[in-house]
Amino acid sequence: MAEENKDKKPINQINIELSEEIAEGVYANLAMIAHSNSEFVIDFIRLMPGVPKAKVKSRVVITPEHAKRLVGALQENIRKYEDTFGQIKQSEDGPKFPINFGGTVGEA
Repeated sequence: MAEENKDKKPINQINIELSEEIAEGVYANLAMIAHSNSEFVIDFIRLMPGVPKAKVKSRVVITPEHAKRLVGALQENIRKYEDTFGQIKQSEDGPKFPINFGGTVGEA
């Protein structure tokens, strides 16, 4: 909880604006990750069955420090999800296709 001052206004609180368009979200079922020494690039992709072309729906560029924080936050949220709803099942067969847009590439 943020500390409060005499005027009862929270200290060290960030106002985050979320537009209606962004609040709707974008569906993606594949993420491709590349990195350099100064940033991580995460492309969120929608891959549809029977369609030979996939489309990047969103690209997020973050610092290595923020990437590590994101991994920690995802791990914590996955643990909470599984505590509530049960273990998330993973298929052994992920999408296999040759995509390489440069740099070191990971898949999630």
